[in-house]
Amino acid sequence: MVSSSNGPIKILHLTYDMRIGGTEMVIKNIIYGLHSSECSMSIYCIEAPLGPWGEALKQSGVSIETTSRLAGFDRNLIMQVRNHIKQHQIDIIHCHQYTPWVYGTLAAAGTRTKVIFTEHGRFYPDSSSWKRRIVNPILLKLTDSVTTISKATKHALEEFEYIPESSTKVIYNGINPLHVDNKSVESLKQGLVDNTDTKVIGTIARLDPIKNQTMMLHAFSRVLNHHSNTKLLIVGDGEERARLESTVKELKISTNVIFTGYITDPSEYLAIMDIFLLSSLSEGTSMTLLEAMSLSKPCVVTDAGGNAEIIEHGVNGLVTPNNDIEAFAKAISSFLSTDLSAMKKAAKERFEQLFTADKMADSYQAIYKQVLSQK
Repeated sequence: MVSSSNGPIKILHLTYDMRIGGTEMVIKNIIYGLHSSECSMSIYCIEAPLGPWGEALKQSGVSIETTSRLAGFDRNLIMQVRNHIKQHQIDIIHCHQYTPWVYGTLAAAGTRTKVIFTEHGRFYPDSSSWKRRIVNPILLKLTDSVTTISKATKHALEEFEYIPESSTKVIYNGINPLHVDNKSVESLKQGLVDNTDTKVIGTIARLDPIKNQTMMLHAFSRVLNHHSNTKLLIVGDGEERARLESTVKELKISTNVIFTGYITDPSEYLAIMDIFLLSSLSEGTSMTLLEAMSLSKPCVVTDAGGNAEIIEHGVNGLVTPNNDIEAFAKAISSFLSTDLSAMKKAAKERFEQLFTADKMADSYQAIYKQVLSQK
């Protein structure tokens, strides 16, 4: 993979920032996953602060530029990005999410720089506007490749952004599998659960209305009617915490629910769980769901966004209708009454087949080669 200057291909990732999140993890894994001899990766953040992952990448030698986008439509930002790609002779500008795509495409217009747009997820509820109906087809003509992280996101681009499905390619998010120390995990479990026979189910997510943990709590209260020796572990923090804790008290399930708060590295908490839960109203490709699969965890998820593409119903987990308390409760109860050995094996196999960081990086590398070969 060679640039027009016969050196390594120069790829600039244009994004909001490099805080902790799914989009940022994708960028990290692309950078670490592609061979440095074939390409030179850099990042341009259009918002500040940079974020902890950005700082770590900087320390490792990755070139990162950060600016502060002005409110509204920042015309100066277009020129800043344009000057950057010209000065650094960027071969490909890889725009992550819609707003960076708008600025990146306009900045690259009329230059030799190729444009790739990756849509990482959608807001809930989704919406569109008459402006996008006019602007997006024009931006699409100036774009060399469009990718999405799920078929659901691909469909949303056509429905809400007027970008035909025929113009987009799905590249699933990929991560490196988690590895945990079994002794440390066992020690952590003993500190949280008194009885070794107790089943632990749980989730790891920010406590946010979009994650719909309220529904999860109501479903769990029903599960306890038949499986009283079960604990629900909720790892994370956020604006919903006080309300969720109040709901736990109202449902009288406080002795069975554990709120850990924010944990920097929750891998061992995930390893404790017998079943991983994801109750979201909207999702792209959940990185935590992939992490759960890498640890051979059967999963119960809602049919939101890309969840049903990651979890094959009845094979490595169960997919329930969105925001359906009864269905979610029944799915959890059925798992608690079942030997999950086959599900555990299937979860790990499906992860290794479709969702590793190497597979994702290889897919993006193929896109980079493709757009460079285009006249």
